[in-house]
Amino acid sequence: MKLPAWLRRRQERDSAMPVAVRVSYVAPSASRMLDYDQNLLWVIVLLLAFGLVMVYSATIAIPEAPRYARWSQFHFFWRDLVAIGLGLVVGWVTFQFPMSFWQRWAPYLFVLSLCGLALVLLPFVGKGVNGSRRWIPLGVLDFQPSELVKLTIVLYAADFMVRKQQVKESFAKAFAPMAAALAFIGLLLLAEPDMGAFLVIASVAMVILYLGGANGRMFAALSIVVIAAFVLMIVLSPWRRDRIFAYLNPWSEGNSQGAGYQLAHALIAVGRGHWFGVGLGGSVEKLHYLPEPQTDFLLAIIGEELGFAGVLALIIVFAWLTKRAFDIGRQALAADRMFSALVAQAIGVLLGGQAFINIGVNLGLLPTKGLTLPLLSYGGSATLVSLTALALLLRVDYENRVLMRGGHA
Repeated sequence: MKLPAWLRRRQERDSAMPVAVRVSYVAPSASRMLDYDQNLLWVIVLLLAFGLVMVYSATIAIPEAPRYARWSQFHFFWRDLVAIGLGLVVGWVTFQFPMSFWQRWAPYLFVLSLCGLALVLLPFVGKGVNGSRRWIPLGVLDFQPSELVKLTIVLYAADFMVRKQQVKESFAKAFAPMAAALAFIGLLLLAEPDMGAFLVIASVAMVILYLGGANGRMFAALSIVVIAAFVLMIVLSPWRRDRIFAYLNPWSEGNSQGAGYQLAHALIAVGRGHWFGVGLGGSVEKLHYLPEPQTDFLLAIIGEELGFAGVLALIIVFAWLTKRAFDIGRQALAADRMFSALVAQAIGVLLGGQAFINIGVNLGLLPTKGLTLPLLSYGGSATLVSLTALALLLRVDYENRVLMRGGHA
């Protein structure tokens, strides 16, 4: 049956009209990326808490010695807790400033820290302990400027490599400033003396130059300068030579009662720990056999009370911390943030390298050095600087995450 013309026209008009399609809009889910590295933050907190426990355990018998009879058994615990609290506050303030701020102020902070090294040597400013002048009394704590130089050399060397990219191929322009800076630091630390700090500072500076792309000739020349400085320190310090020979044979009669006394008792402590230790608080060496167990030789007490398992766990934690710092540095480098990348990786070398040296000394693998175990040993200046360095590392990671979200660092 043929439809009327008007009906055909109506059907054609209706078929030509667009069909309304209902489209449901699904909003993109919010990013689940945190603003900070939660794992790194928890590792820092746990190391600080564990350090407090071990410092208390290592010094619980302090009041029994006549020299410290007026002190409470919580003396070092409370002082360490104050240092940690102060370090957390300074770290929080440090985190608030962008890395561009630290790059801009890096040379000035480095010069300021060098002035602190010089002030230590003044008769009425610096404080001497056991023949060394390394501290400036500030009431709340005795500040050690060499600890600050460990951090400012990171900022200065990283800024130096970023500002003067042409120095990678220019031997004179690259070698002279860094060699002069390290030589000046070496002279000041030789006067204190503090060979361990110079070892860490020189190593960190050389690592930054290597990561920054310095050519092999410059790196080799700077290595020769650093090695020559170490040899000079050893030649000019008879007691330092004695410590090195004591390290080679700590069990000889002369060394075990002299320069190697502390190392010998540290090895005894570690040996008593066996696989799982004698139990928390059960150390015998801390009962006035091992001198100053809360500082350089805290790991020996950890080895005695928690055994091989406890020492191995700490080695794994510091290895992870170092690797995480390098991962953060690589992320910054991928975002073309050279200064932040160098700072992050250098902080990994600073903390991981110092932990490696301290552990090696406690196990008798390296000569005795005056270096604490980062975040664990008692020492206000070391704790303060370590937490500040980690705050910078967290800041680099924070800016990496902002950039990955499409924001601006």
